[in-house]
Amino acid sequence: MMQAQIFFDKDKFKDNKPMTDYIMEFLAENDILSATAFRGELGFGEDQKINRPGRLFSFDEPPMLITFIDEEEKVKKTLTAFRKKVKSGFIVVNTVDIWR
Repeated sequence: MMQAQIFFDKDKFKDNKPMTDYIMEFLAENDILSATAFRGELGFGEDQKINRPGRLFSFDEPPMLITFIDEEEKVKKTLTAFRKKVKSGFIVVNTVDIWR
């Protein structure tokens, strides 16, 4: 099994949708086994600017992370298709074991 993580800024959009919605719909359309979206409390993206969305009077958007898991071939195929559509964001993959 393989786990992929996509890091991006919450203020990103694709096809007039928030990036979180776009990615989750893309993963569902590609029949990915499982996916979860997380909102970060503190972080920075490609611009290296630290975002602190929890602070009083902060207009920073929270950093986002979507993680998903499936068979290695399926994850790689899905990420290849995703990268053809979305060039921004940072993606990491890890081989994982599932405990049941």
